[in-house]
Amino acid sequence: MAIVVKRPKLSIFEKMYLPAIGKGLLITLSHAIKILRGKKKVTMQYPEEKWDANMPEHYRGAPALVKDEQGRERCVSCQLCEFICPPRAIKIVPGEIPSDDPWAKVEKRPKEFDIDMIRCIYCGMCEEVCPEQAIYLRKDYAITGLSREEMVHDKERLYEIGGVREGLVNKWNELK
Repeated sequence: MAIVVKRPKLSIFEKMYLPAIGKGLLITLSHAIKILRGKKKVTMQYPEEKWDANMPEHYRGAPALVKDEQGRERCVSCQLCEFICPPRAIKIVPGEIPSDDPWAKVEKRPKEFDIDMIRCIYCGMCEEVCPEQAIYLRKDYAITGLSREEMVHDKERLYEIGGVREGLVNKWNELK
């Protein structure tokens, strides 16, 4: 059975397109006047001017891996970020921690951890799902490379740009 949707009846004023065009022109004119008075800035002269000072608090940039205060990897290779990533930009190969290591109580760490920055959509789901707070989105928007291979960040590169993050890490918690 087909459903018929009836269109609403428009008044004569609504049928004419000139009032809508006039309203749009008034909005454009008001923006132009604000720009000419210097109250509104439209174009940023990149790279001379950058967003760094005006970066919104809610801005989500590129993902990076972090270490704890003692230089240990926070990532436990749970692969939740890999599974939740919508464009499949994250690839993790888990590896074991040798038994002679003083932190051998933790079962695994990433052997390989790659993020394809070309595929990444900066959604922040990897940061939200990480139980160890090992991955986070930094406020960096100028990610460049001369080839596709340069845009795939490996584990070493991700730790280099991520740095150290302080705070409790469940992985190294003695009570676990």
